[in-house]
Amino acid sequence: MTNPDRPQSLAVVIPVYQGEHTLPQLLGEIAIVRDRFDASDALVALSEVILVHDVGPDDSARVIAELADLHPWVRPVWMTRNFGQHPATVAGIAATSADWIVTMDEDGLHNPADISSLLERAVEECVPLVYGHSLNRRPHPWYRNLSSKAANRAFRILVGSESATSFSSFRLLDGPITRGVVAYCGHGVYLDVALSWVMPRAAHVDVEYRAERRPTDQASGYRWRSLFSHFRRLVITSGTRPLRLIALLGVMATVLAMVVSIAVIGFRLFGNVETSGWASVMVAVTFFSGLIMITLGVVAEYLSVAVTMATGRPMYMTSHRPSGASGPRD
Repeated sequence: MTNPDRPQSLAVVIPVYQGEHTLPQLLGEIAIVRDRFDASDALVALSEVILVHDVGPDDSARVIAELADLHPWVRPVWMTRNFGQHPATVAGIAATSADWIVTMDEDGLHNPADISSLLERAVEECVPLVYGHSLNRRPHPWYRNLSSKAANRAFRILVGSESATSFSSFRLLDGPITRGVVAYCGHGVYLDVALSWVMPRAAHVDVEYRAERRPTDQASGYRWRSLFSHFRRLVITSGTRPLRLIALLGVMATVLAMVVSIAVIGFRLFGNVETSGWASVMVAVTFFSGLIMITLGVVAEYLSVAVTMATGRPMYMTSHRPSGASGPRD
């Protein structure tokens, strides 16, 4: 139980991949928010900022070290290699000890001034999880925004959840509950899905996303392979509904095959078909072969997750010093 006589603590977790040019300004904004909390004698004090070095291709390690020397409330976490934003976020959460945790991106997309709105909504609705929901169109290329909408729609259909559109990397989390979740969150398990297993409900606050501050010649660390892997992990770790949908599709295909077979036999018996149709046979073979391969592929994805977790492969590993530069983000 939290002691009501002391201010509750707040930690900000920022996974860093290409933050050499964006982190100083972002930390300056967080410092203003921290001073505002202190000056207003708020019930929540921003106690620490965790910068998780995800071993990107730039000089983020040097900038993180300089910011840690400049601000005593900044604490670095060094990953041994590039594991990706999700494992880096989990590593940062595991390193906190605060009552509340805010996760946000390194590129200035999320405004630290909106942290107070997240806290207010959590207190008003008495919820342990609040997402910052974008009011405006996210400042990404049109094809990435379009693919995100398609992925969210597919997720709702495959998993039967309406919460996917509220998922955001800008979120306020109950510290003790979330650290308990990440303690058993296995390799490949999506954090927001794991939170939905234990959180009674989540709220959201409408915020405006800003333009990314990375230099114009610096491309995003994400590639199509990374985004697809992110979507795959989201669906596969959300439950067994995709397997049930595949089973339903198999039943429907079997019924359709039976109807077609009865019709073909009837046509043959009544002489409406002189010779067996090669085209219809090939269509049937192709259709059901494809269906079998899709089914095996989905089952294989679930088996790969199970095998990875059974072999004990860690989601991430930290070090006592920064590691070398990496390539595109995992």
